Amino acid sequence: MQNLKNKERMEKWSVQSSDAEGFHKVITPDTCECQEAQMFRLNLQKGNSYTLESGELEMHPVLLAGKAKLSGHKELNQEMEKYDSCYIPGNDALTITAEEDCIFYIAAAKYEGIGEPHFRKFDPSLPIGDVHQIHGTGAGQREVMFTLAPQDSASRLICGLTWSGEGAWTSWPPHQHEKDLEEVYCYFDMPLPRFGFHVSYLKSGEVEDIVTHTVHSGTMVQAPCGYHPTVASPGGRNAYLWVLAAFKHESRRYDLAINDPVFDK
Repeated sequence: MQNLKNKERMEKWSVQSSDAEGFHKVITPDTCECQEAQMFRLNLQKGNSYTLESGELEMHPVLLAGKAKLSGHKELNQEMEKYDSCYIPGNDALTITAEEDCIFYIAAAKYEGIGEPHFRKFDPSLPIGDVHQIHGTGAGQREVMFTLAPQDSASRLICGLTWSGEGAWTSWPPHQHEKDLEEVYCYFDMPLPRFGFHVSYLKSGEVEDIVTHTVHSGTMVQAPCGYHPTVASPGGRNAYLWVLAAFKHESRRYDLAINDPVFDK
């Protein structure tokens, strides 16, 4: 029997981020169910600048469109291109200047005194290994590129980019990690009318209570708990930045996902 209260809860997990110029809060504890994983979006027109101040948070900007220059930081004076990323710890600041119209997705979580400034150049030619990986098989195979890997110094965040196969699933079999981490999926390079689906359900095998979120560029979907596979529409690929935020530093691990046992066969 369907649990309408659970469905109403999960329907609130999808948020459409703003295309307007400037810095936008998208997923924060005061408005969303996720309490550890936070997401911001920064849109900058060519020539404009923004100074990102982390305060009590660690922050991880990922450039999803355009080109930019980083300045005002002794360790992060870099030119950024699409899919490049960086990390700043708490009580730090970084000025971003758009050399082309830019879109940044910025992951954040509580800073616990662990984390060093970090820049990662996107390099699709990297061999399969710690940063560039292939996950799953068959209709669930996908390509993953870490932007903030487990071996990188940080307090709570692990992040990466995923691309599905054409019309295929990702995060299959469905998994959850609700005792240790929250997650947010942040979709990009999927302009309407292209779309995919993000699936949420709370308990093993209880698929009659599924909530299906339609996702496209700018959609961000929380996974504070429960299972959360995704699937692309035919002829397209799902592309998203996934953000894992651990409840404590000791749980900042990538090996804590638990597959739904009814599908993990």
